[in-house]
Amino acid sequence: FIDGKPCLIDELLTPDSSRYWDASAYRQQRLQQFDKQIVRDYLLTTGWDRKSPPPPLPNRVVEETRRRYIELLQRITGEVL
Repeated sequence: FIDGKPCLIDELLTPDSSRYWDASAYRQQRLQQFDKQIVRDYLLTTGWDRKSPPPPLPNRVVEETRRRYIELLQRITGEVL
């Protein structure tokens, strides 16, 4: 709090800090995620020890993450990039 008012000091509601799922797909028990889980899943396949710097991400993982973030932005704001 600053001067008795809440103060946001970190990210809020970003795909990096929150989980977003398509509601209609979720109701049909299909998980359609709009977060960075694809990055986590890839890193689990590499044997990364989580202590050293992570290995580079392949372009397919970067592009799919980018696509999901853009789709989420468009769904939330209605704006097309």
